[in-house]
Amino acid sequence: LHLCDRRQRQMCIRDSSYSYRREGGFMVKRTSPEPTAVQRDAAVQAQYKTTQNLDIRISIHAKYSTNRQGFGNWIFSHYDLPADAEILELGCGTGSMWKERLPLPESGTHLLLTDFSEGMLASARTLLGEHQNLSYAVMDIQDIPCESGRFDRVIANMMLYHVPDLDKGLSEVKRVLADDGVFYCATYGENGIVPYIAGLLKDYGVIDKSNKVFTLQNGEEILRRHFSAVQRFDYKDSLAVTDLDDLLDYLGSLISGTFSEVLSDRETVKQVLKKEMVNGVLHI
Repeated sequence: LHLCDRRQRQMCIRDSSYSYRREGGFMVKRTSPEPTAVQRDAAVQAQYKTTQNLDIRISIHAKYSTNRQGFGNWIFSHYDLPADAEILELGCGTGSMWKERLPLPESGTHLLLTDFSEGMLASARTLLGEHQNLSYAVMDIQDIPCESGRFDRVIANMMLYHVPDLDKGLSEVKRVLADDGVFYCATYGENGIVPYIAGLLKDYGVIDKSNKVFTLQNGEEILRRHFSAVQRFDYKDSLAVTDLDDLLDYLGSLISGTFSEVLSDRETVKQVLKKEMVNGVLHI
């Protein structure tokens, strides 16, 4: 997690990570009639058209993470959400982060949940419902249709690596953030589950193709191009997997396609991974 305070055009950015084997009322309803740059990326569009793939990835952490605090709980524990605040979340996904955490109407706080995917936004609306201080909008971080300085807090978790023009997106975040505002963002580390499993399967032609546009390792440098103070917080975790089918489903859900070909023979992959298990547990 990176934290930046923007009292002097700075910002509190939180860049958090899943790292395994670690080293380390305001209603905006505008929808562009043309697809956004993110939507035009066929792979990203297909990945997030529904919640299926995201649900698979969330599930494996819920079932097998050794850090019982939980990534979502840990992220939220770092938030400072004052009363009477305007909060924007970009890439809200299913909205599960806010379940049982929505600000009360009497707090004066308004929350705007956005995503480039109409399917994700529909899921968030179904989960969280309608409230007088809660709004939903299809939105692209590269073109935020809100006035400058509007938001006291901006959140963008596990999505910045999908942005076609990340510098433009971060410039937009800075523009809509109040001078004393805070920006929180989360990402993953480069030494996690994908490179580990890819290494085990290298003899089968598997090469790690995971997205490294914005990671725990390079995120701070990228953020400092836009914000003068960045603070990083790490979430340390590992997996203790007992059902390899869950892991294979996870690998198949990834947008990178790293394991697409090898998973055509799931039984072979299972046998390779089974050799790494100790007392019926694969530790990652």
